[in-house]
Amino acid sequence: MALLFGTMALTLALSVPIFAVMGLSSVVALLERRIDLIAVPQNVFESLDSFALLAIPFYVLAGNIMKAGGISARLIGLASALLGWVRGGVGAAAILTCMFFSTISGSSSATTAAVGATMVPAMVKKGYPKPFAAATVAVGGELGAIIPPSLPMVIYGLVANVSIGGLFIAGILPGIFIGLTLILTICVFAKLNDFDRTKPVSLRAWAQEVWVTGRESLLALLMPVIILGGIYSGAFTATEASVVAVVYGFVVGVFVYREISFRDILKILNDSAVMTGMVMLIVAFAALFGHAMTINRIPHYFGELVGQIASNAIMFMLLVNVLLFVVGTFMEALATILILGPILAPLAIKYGIDPIHFGLVMIVNIAIGMVTPPVAVNLNVASEISGVSMDAMTKPVLVFLVVLTIDVLIISYVPALSLALL
Repeated sequence: MALLFGTMALTLALSVPIFAVMGLSSVVALLERRIDLIAVPQNVFESLDSFALLAIPFYVLAGNIMKAGGISARLIGLASALLGWVRGGVGAAAILTCMFFSTISGSSSATTAAVGATMVPAMVKKGYPKPFAAATVAVGGELGAIIPPSLPMVIYGLVANVSIGGLFIAGILPGIFIGLTLILTICVFAKLNDFDRTKPVSLRAWAQEVWVTGRESLLALLMPVIILGGIYSGAFTATEASVVAVVYGFVVGVFVYREISFRDILKILNDSAVMTGMVMLIVAFAALFGHAMTINRIPHYFGELVGQIASNAIMFMLLVNVLLFVVGTFMEALATILILGPILAPLAIKYGIDPIHFGLVMIVNIAIGMVTPPVAVNLNVASEISGVSMDAMTKPVLVFLVVLTIDVLIISYVPALSLALL
């Protein structure tokens, strides 16, 4: 155990890529146990030999197709039409756009990048401090991991043996709830700091603008309806839904909006292959890391420790939230799911917690980790887009973290929020 986690801590400190961190740590632990290293390629291959994992490249491809097909601009227009009339409306529209785009991308970093490029300059123009504007799209981007279709949900469903379709359905209400709390936070912030003032708009003018922008973005909004409707009705599985999403996105982007050329397709395929390769490397070596933990009985010891500390489900959930918040500050999201998911999910069942509800709690915590330094993937993306340093974004992010912490506690202790639609 000391070798496994000692090697992991050392390689993390040296800024080694996370897949290599898990691979090297596992090899050291296996050598110490005198296990033949043929176990390394065997475990790596077996972890990737899964039909359900096909959902990852197809959801990545679908998100890239929809992003290149002019979807972002249409969704931003709709969100601005819906909320542009309220105080803080531009910031609120940024969050609403993130909610819309999350139903397409399946990725928090992709959502941050797609929305941030347009909305950060728009917010600055309305008087928002640039660090706050960048922090807003970074925090809004985390909804890409919570609102379905979500790549972290696919990974969690695989490692915890939970229905991916069930996780998708369960993520709808928590995603909407978190989005609304972020919108309210921005409106209050704008009011207190006296910026982003708006002019009165008649109901007729507002309705007309919403109708026009809604009609233009209707095909984009239909995508999640088709995916979730098909899964919920049993027409296809979550994996098959990813293929449906690719075909739908291709038809809309090429033949309806006509914003995707042949050259764009080559770039889309290249970007999707690179991102899929990165994700699959993490999945493969995390499985090896899990094997190393299992042969050293680490999940068993961890379960005994939690059992001694947590006497009931309430205490267990509190410990899990604290653990995931701490781990999320220095570990990448997918790696956290792959390492801790197989350990925590069985313990949650022992405490009588619904596995899908627990999965949502874990996903939301991991999403928060995407905006907590030093790793903070979304903050890095927002920093590159806006030119604002991560240090400058720390203070406005803290405001959102207070709200998100309250949100995750509500989701943890109100299971109906996750399970009502199932």
